[in-house]
Amino acid sequence: MARRPRYSPPRSTSSRYPASEPSESGGLFKRLNYALVALLGGIFVLGIGVGIGLSSTTTVNPENVASRDFIDRSAPNPELCVQYGASAMVTDMRVFVTLSPFSVYVTQPTMQPGCVLRRNNWAILEQRKLVNSQQVNECKNRMNTFGFTGVLESKPRIDCIYQNDSAGNLFLNQPGAGGSPSETENF
Repeated sequence: MARRPRYSPPRSTSSRYPASEPSESGGLFKRLNYALVALLGGIFVLGIGVGIGLSSTTTVNPENVASRDFIDRSAPNPELCVQYGASAMVTDMRVFVTLSPFSVYVTQPTMQPGCVLRRNNWAILEQRKLVNSQQVNECKNRMNTFGFTGVLESKPRIDCIYQNDSAGNLFLNQPGAGGSPSETENF
């Protein structure tokens, strides 16, 4: 039995899908590159949008103190505090020490906003008759400064406080962190 040749249609020079040749202007590969760039650009824009959305929904409240600005706004007399000193977080707690047997007990600390005045701005407290000259002299002799909690117009709690630099700021001493703060931050 003789084999019959298979039928194949005649080849035409015009085709529905033109063949892309690498020597031409890129053809299929060029279209794929544009699609890839468009896809990556869309992912980039979407990432920026999600990042902005997440950062703008961060709530700042007393349970989530996230910035220095929040502490500055919460300080008593915030304008006066920022201009003549620095806002602060004040921790009040009591420590009990027994000697026989030796033990240390600490109460639950309470946190509240406060303000630390620079030494050259104590006149503000004297003008408002919140401290007297004897208190100022005692605080000066010990090279301390004044800090307060509560609004100055009502009954603030004012203390002569000591700046303790011996502990240092361990957040600044981490590898890769910026340099140490300038000397102008001394009170």
